[in-house]
Amino acid sequence: MKTLWHHCHVASMANGVYSIIEDAAIVTDGAHIVWIGPRAEVPDQGDIKTADLNGAWVTPGLIDCHTHTVFGGNRSGEFEQRLQGVSYADIAAAGGGIASTVRATRAASEEELFASAQRRLLQLLKDGVTTVEIKSGYGLDLASERKMLRVARQLGEQLPVTVRNTCLAAHALPPEYKNRADDYIAHICSEMLPALAAENLVDAVDAFCEYLAFSTEQVEQVFITAGQLGLPVKLHAEQLSSLHGSSLAARYQALSADHLEFMTEEDAIAMAAAGTVAVLLPGAFYFLRETQLPPMDALRKHGVKIAIATDLNPGTSPGLSLRLMLNMACTLFRMTPEEALAGATIHAAKALGMADTHGSLEAGKVADFVAWNIERPADLAYWLGGDLEKRVVRHGVESTF
Repeated sequence: MKTLWHHCHVASMANGVYSIIEDAAIVTDGAHIVWIGPRAEVPDQGDIKTADLNGAWVTPGLIDCHTHTVFGGNRSGEFEQRLQGVSYADIAAAGGGIASTVRATRAASEEELFASAQRRLLQLLKDGVTTVEIKSGYGLDLASERKMLRVARQLGEQLPVTVRNTCLAAHALPPEYKNRADDYIAHICSEMLPALAAENLVDAVDAFCEYLAFSTEQVEQVFITAGQLGLPVKLHAEQLSSLHGSSLAARYQALSADHLEFMTEEDAIAMAAAGTVAVLLPGAFYFLRETQLPPMDALRKHGVKIAIATDLNPGTSPGLSLRLMLNMACTLFRMTPEEALAGATIHAAKALGMADTHGSLEAGKVADFVAWNIERPADLAYWLGGDLEKRVVRHGVESTF
């Protein structure tokens, strides 16, 4: 059944800009958009259902392209410790940090992980998110990584959201592989990735390339295995130091390189040539009180597409609002509201390999959109928090939360 959504204004985000259509209409047929344009030009549709959007501003559904939504435990106590002057290194030495989340995640049942992740994910959906990437990486053994990825699949099946699964087994060194990073990487490549891919639990493969995680040589082994399995790659890179992981990602035609505070102009040139998206994570930058800004001028100069995400995770970015990240991208990284919205729609879709079907409002694309009761699109980056009045449509069906 076709539906005519009318009495609205549209910021379609085609080509990464607002692409505004005043007094617009959208025609959907099932899960797809079949026509969009000025209301006065709607072609005859015959018998069609109508939906009055009451003058709302319509944008594509928001896309959170970097999250760690599934995890066990809670690290708010570490947040208090850091504020009292305890260093991250001291917390980690005492068994905290990622290691504490790994212990909690391994100990949690699938049902417990689903319940806690569902609560977090619902906050994102209430904020206008219709597509989300969920990474593993707090299991660090085959059974626990499988458990996390199974939960992510279940979230996509049971909630009105499209979920893309990313295997981040190369996130940190598990305790049983202490001082044996090469052996762990070999285990990921020979056993974990092939098994998880065979079970259809993986849409992409990620790794953490950093001096406190894995080297470029170790990450490259993961990328080679991913390629042999037909899986695209992504990379946590240049968050704390410059290892040129983003250039490595570009060489392997990565969907994205993420964080990027310490990337160089040469890295930006490589990413631009490869079409690799720069995913910036202002929540982690803010939460860790970082001072090294991503090289915005170099990214813009060389035409690298810039996405924005929450990096929702228990240790460095417990962010439950993608809209808040839009504001942080503007205030901390000096992006414009238009750039920030593109970063959470069309460029985020590209960072997930989904730009052909998601991220902008165009005929032929999936009918995921949000009708916001706002005065102008910049309001999405302007308001700090709160629950903006909205109607969320996913696959042509209005969602209720």
